[in-house]
Amino acid sequence: MKAITNGTIMTITKGIIPNGTVLINDKKIVAVGENVPVPEGCEIIDAHHGIITPGFIDCHTHISTFGELKTMPGLQVDGNEGSDPITPHVRALDAIYPEDPAIAKARAAGFTTVYTGPGSANVIGGTGIAMKLRGHTAEEMVIPGTEAMKFALGENPKRFYGLERKTAPWTRMGTAAILREALYNAKNYADKLDEAKNDPAKSPDRDFKLDALVPVVRGKQRVRIHCHRADDIATAVRIGKEYGLDFTLEHATEGYLVKDLIAENHLYCVVGPLLLDPLKQEVWGLKLETAGILTDAGIKVCLTADTSGGTAWLPVEAGLLTRRGLSEEDALRGLTIYPAEVLRLDHRIGSIEPGKDADIAIFDGNPLSSLSLCQMTMIEGEIVFRRERDV
Repeated sequence: MKAITNGTIMTITKGIIPNGTVLINDKKIVAVGENVPVPEGCEIIDAHHGIITPGFIDCHTHISTFGELKTMPGLQVDGNEGSDPITPHVRALDAIYPEDPAIAKARAAGFTTVYTGPGSANVIGGTGIAMKLRGHTAEEMVIPGTEAMKFALGENPKRFYGLERKTAPWTRMGTAAILREALYNAKNYADKLDEAKNDPAKSPDRDFKLDALVPVVRGKQRVRIHCHRADDIATAVRIGKEYGLDFTLEHATEGYLVKDLIAENHLYCVVGPLLLDPLKQEVWGLKLETAGILTDAGIKVCLTADTSGGTAWLPVEAGLLTRRGLSEEDALRGLTIYPAEVLRLDHRIGSIEPGKDADIAIFDGNPLSSLSLCQMTMIEGEIVFRRERDV
């Protein structure tokens, strides 16, 4: 049993507890409060008047799939299966590299869980998955049941296929048409599977790609749709509603232009990265005020650094947003409980409450300040990072 004492606890969902104690047993939080009795023989972890938070969550990364080693000469990264614009059957699980240097850096910044997935070269890129930042095999890391399908609109599929390979899709129209065709075929396939339950003679020939899309068109698997520009966001909403998809908006760079559309459809926005150069046209409308504008419209905003190495700096980026309209409370929610909800893990992580996983970070100051450092990170009660006190 462990007890974290002598710190201010930001529970996220139950307020702030000054000089509180978190009691941990068997990988779980068992008690939280100001006057929690500490059993005899319990291991004491002194927070030294620091800030205790839930372990941070980045719910849109490419850690372990692209990884930080992607720029090495001659290395073919594993994040995009660029052989076909429709690859729903590929799985990020099979590309996870547990020794990615970005993992240790993220843990040292207070992150305990990330979602990693395919990139956005393909219109349908395959499934990503959430994982705890510990272990030396994918099986030790991943959290079963958190798989989600990646779709991509906008410039990336056009550039990768139309511009570079002279194949479809060439245009946004072509991208949307290819996506609709895949969903149409998957819906017909799923309907035939349902009919075959009562009449095996109606069973369709098994199709590996369409099998992967069946939970998507049945609304049982969440879709993560890459969409920066306002028109791409509108297309995502349009197609999502046509096929009854359960989906989130990834990046939402120009979400401020269509905030009412997003709000009326009760969609999560996973916003970021926001510290980008104008590297492509679809991010020319980027502004640091986006997260605050969307939050003011009643939209739940998760924050993401997107790239592998960027996750370690995401708390500082979140701090910059608090000077540009995003409240500190919503910035912290965007790193904890909201991404937990997107991953359907809010019953386990995202806040400090009894019964939840003991995924905890301790900071020596405001977690969103560049002047603060994470002093300790814990995953399911085990310390996975501890900073030397003289840093």
